[in-house]
Amino acid sequence: MTTGNRVLDAKIPGGPLADKWDRHEMENPLVAPGGNRRKLTVIVVGTGLAGGGAAATLGELGYNVLNFCIQDTPRRAHSVAAQGGINAAKNYQNDGDSVQRLFYDTIKGGDYRSREANVYRLAQLSTGIIDQSVAMGVPFAREYGGALSNRSFGGVQVSRTFYARGQTGQQLLLGVYSALVRQIEAGTVKMFPRHEMLDLVVVDGRARGIIARELTTGEIKRFAADAVVLATGGYSPVFYLSTNAVNCNATAIWRAHRRGALFSNPCYTQIHPTAVPQMGDYQSKLTLMSESLRNDGRVWVPKKPGDKRRPNEIPESDRDYYLERRYPAFGNLVPRDIAARAAKVESDLGKSAYFSPQSVYLDFAEAIGRLGKGVVGDRYGNLFDMYREIIGDSPYDTPMMIYPAPHYTMGGLWVDYNLQGTIEGLFVAGEANFSDHGANRLGASALMQGLADGYFVVPRVVASYLANAKASTVKADHDGFKAVEDESRTHIQRLLAIKGKRTVRDMHWELGRTMWDKVGMARNAGGLKEAIAEIGKLRESFWHDLALTGGADDLNKQLEQANRLCDYLELGELMARDALMREESCGGHFREEHQTPEGEALRDDANFAFVSAWEYTGPGREPVMHKEPLAFENVELKTRSYK
Repeated sequence: MTTGNRVLDAKIPGGPLADKWDRHEMENPLVAPGGNRRKLTVIVVGTGLAGGGAAATLGELGYNVLNFCIQDTPRRAHSVAAQGGINAAKNYQNDGDSVQRLFYDTIKGGDYRSREANVYRLAQLSTGIIDQSVAMGVPFAREYGGALSNRSFGGVQVSRTFYARGQTGQQLLLGVYSALVRQIEAGTVKMFPRHEMLDLVVVDGRARGIIARELTTGEIKRFAADAVVLATGGYSPVFYLSTNAVNCNATAIWRAHRRGALFSNPCYTQIHPTAVPQMGDYQSKLTLMSESLRNDGRVWVPKKPGDKRRPNEIPESDRDYYLERRYPAFGNLVPRDIAARAAKVESDLGKSAYFSPQSVYLDFAEAIGRLGKGVVGDRYGNLFDMYREIIGDSPYDTPMMIYPAPHYTMGGLWVDYNLQGTIEGLFVAGEANFSDHGANRLGASALMQGLADGYFVVPRVVASYLANAKASTVKADHDGFKAVEDESRTHIQRLLAIKGKRTVRDMHWELGRTMWDKVGMARNAGGLKEAIAEIGKLRESFWHDLALTGGADDLNKQLEQANRLCDYLELGELMARDALMREESCGGHFREEHQTPEGEALRDDANFAFVSAWEYTGPGREPVMHKEPLAFENVELKTRSYK
């Protein structure tokens, strides 16, 4: 492994932690409203909570915004699939919550591998998100008296999660969409659906635009701007089977990485503990069951290995509620990484649900008996309906079967406090960056980060950049755009020229199995080295054995998928390299060589309390790793305990 010495300046403001963001806002310049803003153009790629929120807000402020998504409508951004809720330190329950506690819970939940300043800002902004969303008409659940309702999520001992049944992401996205459509109608935002970013255009060291392909016609286009915002989500589909939509991909951030943006902590991936178990090899994705279910559901397995009785035939005396046994202080509401690993441990011992060796039970009998079927149905009814459609059993009568599945990625493009990457003028928001969650994201914090970045952070930091920028005007006829467009066309033609016999699905499946088996919930040096070798061979095979039909000048789903897969083949190897380098266990990164006698993650703060930031050095060449040391001035570094 090659280690670089590049100094990464996170540009964290001075002063007390609680004052940093307010001071930063005051000390950085603005762009005056009116004509000055109308002269400036910002590209936003993505229309989820981060991208759509940023585009709508920038449009409201008066900038010219070009907004891109691969779907037929912004409403289909994958934020729509989030179920359980959104965190905010409102303390409506009067149970001891505060901005400080949300900050601490997030730092601890991420196993002390995130930046204090960024996390504190996120906690600060959380309260404004709820106010903004309510004002926009988001129908959060309410108590009988009319107050907004809260529930608990894993890794905390307060109730701070606001929710709209099991459809919170959908309702929040509809709020963003209404604001976005208002700006589209006003003419400040121009929407480009069915357009996929193929590459980033960098002119004189600054991000000045993108090359995009219109997916329905195949037309490749140039778009110029004064700043570029990437809000395209994470990269869990590198595992093939994940809770993400099939079209979710890493192409935008990976192409930016190839242009010089450093990629941070790629091995930090979250395996969600509650998904419907895999039914067969024919599947293209897995179905999430919200973490909110663990508020009232109890996780268990048969005490006896190999017990294949149906769950209702197994008496209480033969059941092991293993999370309650191992973690009495938090019980079923331990963080996701801990709950997922615990399910794997029990399953590996042969203690599993009757359906398959990779499944455990989530039981609502106690909650239904205590609260009544109506109350449980009000909280989780739509999730129960989804489960019944897939499995055929009703969770009201029979315990659910669940198993961990790839879900979220904490890694992403490196950004500073201003969410600016290592390319000037390139900003990265939401799950596409690495900044807030360390080695493990707490439940209900993804929506919080997406809206904090989109509504509040991106509009402010982009304004500061534009106010300070002294760049000359660059239009889409610039030679730099032509050169990148030519490279994109060549890449598409190279894909179509492959005349092999293997489908994209077949090759992606092989990559996914390697990633899941060797770069998944449990990792070791031998398996990671094997993964690097296997992915390298598969990548070489890809360029000889791939079979594509159709052409470049029409709708071609196989071509879209192949274009994304060639990026996953590079990203997957980087994930394995990052995991091999990090000789410790922390959060979602669990190295079998580094665990406590009780099987818990064993961190090495002396050697690994840093952010890895990988530099792309060219096709087939070993990447260079740079480091951003993590300083903890407001929390004490200590071993996480949820017992």
